[in-house]
Amino acid sequence: MTLGAFAANYWLHKPLNLNEEKVISIRTGDTLSKVSYQLAKENILTQPKLLILYAKYTGRTRLEVGEYRIPMGVTPEELLIRLQSGDVVSYSVTLVEGKTFKDYLSTLQKQEKLTATLIDKKFPEIKQLLKLEIDHPEGWFYPDTYQYVSGTTDADILLRAHKKMQKVLSEEWDNREKNLPYKNAYEALIMASIVEKETGAAHERPEIAGVFVRRLRKGMRLQTDPTIIYGLGDQYKGNIRRKHLTQRTPYNTYVINGLPPTPIAMSGREALHATLHPAKGKTLYFVAKGDGSHQFSETLKEHNKAVQNYQIKNRAKKYQSAPKAQ
Repeated sequence: MTLGAFAANYWLHKPLNLNEEKVISIRTGDTLSKVSYQLAKENILTQPKLLILYAKYTGRTRLEVGEYRIPMGVTPEELLIRLQSGDVVSYSVTLVEGKTFKDYLSTLQKQEKLTATLIDKKFPEIKQLLKLEIDHPEGWFYPDTYQYVSGTTDADILLRAHKKMQKVLSEEWDNREKNLPYKNAYEALIMASIVEKETGAAHERPEIAGVFVRRLRKGMRLQTDPTIIYGLGDQYKGNIRRKHLTQRTPYNTYVINGLPPTPIAMSGREALHATLHPAKGKTLYFVAKGDGSHQFSETLKEHNKAVQNYQIKNRAKKYQSAPKAQ
């Protein structure tokens, strides 16, 4: 090995001048020359031309687009391998059960490294951009944690969430119990959104679904507060008032018969499963106890007694709509 070759080999295996981890972003059109000389300007890479020559000699000049995490101790040769690996930095965003389409848009637009393309756009425009075959967005995006890389758009995440919801709904609908009072999978999606909003206690979902299924079968109104709140929209200020119970909206299940016209929130698989496998029984009523759980009753008399006990006489001082996290 010549002295020059020895020196080049030594340099290729000597750590870069990094005092801390660095993230390098490779954009479409970036060349190894551009990146190398930029790193030289930052005093990280001492011999940019040597790295370029080495890459050309070994046929490894093409870089993969994305962000790369470069830790301390990495050598020029290892840097080159990393920038060609496609092993890019990933981020994640969690879309939570029980939230609305409006909430999801807001969440996505706040994410680091996620490109916001849907700001100030109304649903008809979003529907066209994403080529969605739905008339209303509520309920149609699956709550989950989604991984993404820099440059991913909010539209990309929404499309993934929509496709996953279609898949989950189809799977759950195909495995449903027989003789349920739903005309189609969309009605089940509507009911699942109500079940999702009514309880934060996972074990109660089948029982809640059972109550609503029995009410539908008997021709009773659902009379569920989350539908009132959804129908009020921006009018809702934190409390349901007596006047709201009789205020006619398409979603006020104290006034309308049957299901509201659309889901009122995004529901997870568990709520969908409970909706399509409701608990057997005779209960027709339930009231919140104030600890995140509910008291179920078979008769109106029992229910009124439970309301008096949990909502009036002994209302919890630290009232909560969901159980405490374990």
